[in-house]
Amino acid sequence: MSTLTLYHNPRCSKSREALALLASRGVEFAERRYLDDPLSRQQLEGLSRRLGDDADQMLRREEPEWRARGIVDPTQAQIIDAIVEHPRLMQRPIADDGEYAVIGRPPQAVLQLI
Repeated sequence: MSTLTLYHNPRCSKSREALALLASRGVEFAERRYLDDPLSRQQLEGLSRRLGDDADQMLRREEPEWRARGIVDPTQAQIIDAIVEHPRLMQRPIADDGEYAVIGRPPQAVLQLI
């Protein structure tokens, strides 16, 4: 199994809870603060595949950067484009083991990968 990566925003309570859950169980994982170290288009496309080819679940639709686009039914490419341009549009936390990924909402969902 690959190293588990937690795409994390320390300002988000759900993200902090997921990080604490993994740490409390002694799980080895890499923390990636995606706002400081944004994912490339290729990385986002791979992450979307590991989420079941559903980029829509990676998108934070309530953010002003998304609403300003005025897109109601986006394509995968439009979602990836938006997240590349505005990394804060990426849902958090996301746990990724290199084969599968899950959105940590609720935070306990990240435990599916251990």
